Amino acid sequence: MSQPRAVLAGSGIAVPPLVVDNHMLSRIVDTNDQWIRERSGIATRYFVEPGTSSADLGAQAGRAALEDAGIEASEVDYIVCATMTPDHYFPGSGTLVQHQLGAGPVPTLDLRQQCAGFAYGMQTVDALIRSGIARTVLLVGADVHTALMPFNERTWETLYDADAGPLEEETLAWNSQFRHLVVLFGDGAGAMVFRAESDHDGRGILGSKLYGDGRHKDILFVPGGGSAQRPFVSQEMIAEAGTVPVMDGRKVFKLAVTRMPAVTREVLDVNGFGIDDLDLLVMHQANLRINEAAQKALGLPKEKVHNNIQKYGNTTSATLPLCFHEARQLGKAEPGSLVAFTALGAGLHWGSVLMRV
Repeated sequence: MSQPRAVLAGSGIAVPPLVVDNHMLSRIVDTNDQWIRERSGIATRYFVEPGTSSADLGAQAGRAALEDAGIEASEVDYIVCATMTPDHYFPGSGTLVQHQLGAGPVPTLDLRQQCAGFAYGMQTVDALIRSGIARTVLLVGADVHTALMPFNERTWETLYDADAGPLEEETLAWNSQFRHLVVLFGDGAGAMVFRAESDHDGRGILGSKLYGDGRHKDILFVPGGGSAQRPFVSQEMIAEAGTVPVMDGRKVFKLAVTRMPAVTREVLDVNGFGIDDLDLLVMHQANLRINEAAQKALGLPKEKVHNNIQKYGNTTSATLPLCFHEARQLGKAEPGSLVAFTALGAGLHWGSVLMRV
């Protein structure tokens, strides 16, 4: 009998109810539909209603994945949760998801690799199952970016109600300094259930190649709200937007379009495959232009790549499972398909995971 492998049993997603298109954003930020589409490819994104957290979305996605797998929450013996927007500084989101699902007091693990979090989670699931520590693992990726957006109540009111505007010049100017960020992000969650299978017939997570390099920390990070400063957070820090992410978009773009293709080729090669063997590439959905460049660098035809950032924006930890689930529903990831997942994000973290569906 061969070593057990983490085989996909089901997938599910959670999409918030509030659709925000580019025209709506132009009410609160100095931007327009053409500017956003040209730079990112994004047309819409989904926002949660106030009071809905990343753990809430994660539990919804987890419940959908369990239902898809035909597995009860009581059968799960490990939960791995990736998010960069936890409900609280502590505890992490894992136990909050576990509680909402009604699972038993199983171990939970929280990952903070931001946009690469779900890829790191897949490697973790692989290790848990291969080692025999777990047999049924729920992997969740969930983020609520609206909690990071530095908008006042007047801005939110104007976003959803055209008759409430226009915004005062001072408020519009404040919002607009963050337009390169706020136009990109949406809220969402995705989840996968994996089961240990010894008679896997070649299916399951085959391998992964992951990297981290702190030399690139400054190109994408949140300067405030951490132990590097005392106090951890202050009114002055918030007033100066110290808790809002800082991003050097050009450097992120350059690294993403080179490292994602390179690590995808690497994980294929290590596992005895070539790019022509790949049936589907699922990339982190940060920017459609990045993904188009990466696809070109790999020489992959359009039918072997699935993107949905146009609809959902960047949902960070949720992009990989959300994109895969949608591709699966469209028949792009049938049983037996060889799928590569690749991502790059803050840290810097990047990598690729190979799975036979």
